Amino acid sequence: MALPLLRGLVWMIYRLELVFAVGLPLVLLVWAAMRQEPALVRLLNLYWKVSSLLGITVLLMAAARPMAFITATLAQLLIVVSLWFWVDLNEELDDLPPFRALPFTMRLWRWALTALSLLGFGLSAMALGCAWGQAPAASCALWLEAPGHFQGVLALVLGFFFGGQWTAAVSGFVGYLGLAAYGVGVIQWLLVRLPRQGRLAGGF
Repeated sequence: MALPLLRGLVWMIYRLELVFAVGLPLVLLVWAAMRQEPALVRLLNLYWKVSSLLGITVLLMAAARPMAFITATLAQLLIVVSLWFWVDLNEELDDLPPFRALPFTMRLWRWALTALSLLGFGLSAMALGCAWGQAPAASCALWLEAPGHFQGVLALVLGFFFGGQWTAAVSGFVGYLGLAAYGVGVIQWLLVRLPRQGRLAGGF
């Protein structure tokens, strides 16, 4: 794929995910909590737990860690799973009036984010060679541009408020720390909750 086209697609993915993976679900969570819709709140809470891997990926990307290309691919796939996996939440959502504003917006968001995540998964999978140094350096560098900008903004904000220095090394350390905690949570869910609850969200 030509580098200008790839760069445009990568930046488009970053911008759309900022809207559909961060901004809109935050609005929906507050909206669902205010309307006291427990099924929607549980689904969104589960989504935020799973999608935290995207935040970890951005930290690792900002530090140019090869592991970030693996977590980017996994994050996109896990987001799709988290949106549709839960039998009880799907049934409760289907029982809500289809054209009420909140359930209707929720359904549109799920489908839009699913399509976006599948597109992101495809692009991220194409970049997996960067994790092992088997892809052109120029194409790998495209994925690091947006996290690099985020790193610079975060360093300025933290420096202004706390007087500390947020460097690429710190970003990588925090990213690996978050990845370790995420891994422990996934293992605990696979070994304890999944055998006990199956595809029921329950009190997850």
